[in-house]
Amino acid sequence: MTQSTGRDRVQLFVTCVVDQFFPEVGEAVVEVLRALDIEVTFDASQTCCGQPAFNSGYWDEARPVARRVLGQLDPSIPVVVPSGSCTAMVRNYYEELFADDPVNLARARSLAQNVYEFSEFVVDRVGLTRCQELFQADCSNQAKVAFHEACHAKRELGIDAQPKSLIDAAPGFQRVEMGQAEVCCGFGGTFAVKYADISGAMLSDKLDNIQASGANVVAACDTSCLMHIGGGLKRRGSEVRTAHIAELVAQGLKEG
Repeated sequence: MTQSTGRDRVQLFVTCVVDQFFPEVGEAVVEVLRALDIEVTFDASQTCCGQPAFNSGYWDEARPVARRVLGQLDPSIPVVVPSGSCTAMVRNYYEELFADDPVNLARARSLAQNVYEFSEFVVDRVGLTRCQELFQADCSNQAKVAFHEACHAKRELGIDAQPKSLIDAAPGFQRVEMGQAEVCCGFGGTFAVKYADISGAMLSDKLDNIQASGANVVAACDTSCLMHIGGGLKRRGSEVRTAHIAELVAQGLKEG
């Protein structure tokens, strides 16, 4: 997917979870960036960033996957990622992964300087004011949104104010406070598989806090967290829906 008239250009690294399970999130990211007059390029052959293998201790298996990413992404063009965890992997952990490989270490460091989580790019690089200009002037529907502070986005990248400011600015949404918003939902990738009982208990606490917030929607910067939370909500029979931050921003855009 490309757009040829943008004043700036970015590369979309869509991530495995978005590509395989939530393509609508990738579409929302592209819709927002194009509305901001930014050209979006996407390499359809891209695959995983290597995070699952890396987090499980299989660094030798993670390296060829990561090398593929280094070969596909141009470090001179900003890379936008709809995932705090994948952003953290490329920005923070490729350097550790290639510590004994001078050539790829240099490539990793170069790329790391130009990799952004979606809300971080929109707010810090483009500017919240520019985004606000594109929002509908009025919206009669007011959904209450609880924001889950995904671990990697907040702890690894320091991303917290950016997605909250987008929710606050977007028409049709009222952000509500949620107890223990900063606490892990229990997903953690392979953690949820290896330690299912602990993961389930953490999820239960998260769902209790979502319910207590009175929210209609729970939003986050990571679809993996939302997949975990959404499954729990469905099993409880809850009517609370999940939404990636990009979907909320896209929903608030003016038509046309």
